[in-house]
Amino acid sequence: MHDVLVLGAGKIGALISGLLAESGDYRVQLADSKPGVATAVCNAHGFEQLQAFELDASDQDILTKHVRKHKPAAVISSLPYFCNVGVAQVARNEGLHYFDLTEDVAVTESVRKLAAGASHVFAPQCGLAPGFISIAANELIQHFDSLTSVKLRVGALPQHPNNVLKYSLTWSTDGVINEYGNMCQSIVNGQEVDVMPLEGLEGIEIDGERYEAFNTSGGLGSLAETYGDRVVNMNYKTIRYRGHCEQMRLLMNGLKLNHDRGTLKKILESSIPQTLQDVVIIYAAVTGDQDGEFREENYVNKIYPQVVAGRLWSAIQITTAAGICSVLDIVLSNPGQYHGFVAQEQFKLSDILENRFGRFYAHGGTNLTSAELVARGETGHQRAGKGA
Repeated sequence: MHDVLVLGAGKIGALISGLLAESGDYRVQLADSKPGVATAVCNAHGFEQLQAFELDASDQDILTKHVRKHKPAAVISSLPYFCNVGVAQVARNEGLHYFDLTEDVAVTESVRKLAAGASHVFAPQCGLAPGFISIAANELIQHFDSLTSVKLRVGALPQHPNNVLKYSLTWSTDGVINEYGNMCQSIVNGQEVDVMPLEGLEGIEIDGERYEAFNTSGGLGSLAETYGDRVVNMNYKTIRYRGHCEQMRLLMNGLKLNHDRGTLKKILESSIPQTLQDVVIIYAAVTGDQDGEFREENYVNKIYPQVVAGRLWSAIQITTAAGICSVLDIVLSNPGQYHGFVAQEQFKLSDILENRFGRFYAHGGTNLTSAELVARGETGHQRAGKGA
């Protein structure tokens, strides 16, 4: 039985805590700074191994006192990216394993520095992108004698778009704005360069449906560093329905809201609905030499909402929580195998997919479960009492 502290009881933290507690192998401390939020999630889950705390994790002294009193072996930060460095500092000081979901490049570099010489694991970027997409791409890379290009494409989309952005707020608004507004790492002609967000617009067809993809920040994770001297071109782009990029360029560049992100966040959260009926598209393409021939291999998957603990959870919740829970599970189940800074590509795709949490990435899902549960009004509640 492992004791784990989960910071943040939002969309993703709520499911992380439930998955770990439901497994029976984790005692979970779920903490949130807002009064009653963690308690509402714990009440909805109803697991004995799950305990709620009101805790401001941005205050390192308060977080340190909690850690010393309740003694978790690991901390998972599902907080906004700008909170993570302080949490990682406490983890280093107190000898905890550290995991986060950040897409922010600067935060990851700070965590890397804190991890230098550590005996415990520091594994940032454990979600979907960065995270699982790096693991999938890395598996394909191993099949090649030499590399030409590596393309990573991920999208979390509403199944039934009906607004001008053709989008729903399926995860952190701060994270979305950060991805759309910050410079993007790429490798172009063998050189690591920064490219502009919302540029590099391209068309992409998956299962007969046309989408668009464009540069966004952070999704490449540490792959560029790992394979920068072996690949000619490598990039990450976000998948959206066609027309979305043009609208976001207007908001962020034309109206200059990239320089007023607080206002942009208010606009998006007041006008773009949330939904449990989404789909996550994962696409990795690698080209290079195999046995003297120029070839391409792809990893393509669509993941739909699924039921956990009797309630419906969105595809982005499922994929993000399953990613970090599987990595945590592998690390804690293999003491001594990992230490210090751990990049996502150090985990094997087969190990993730065979893990009890990674199984949520299995191929073959459909939207029937979410459609039927919504039609019957049986999706359940993610942060209320059972039966509420």
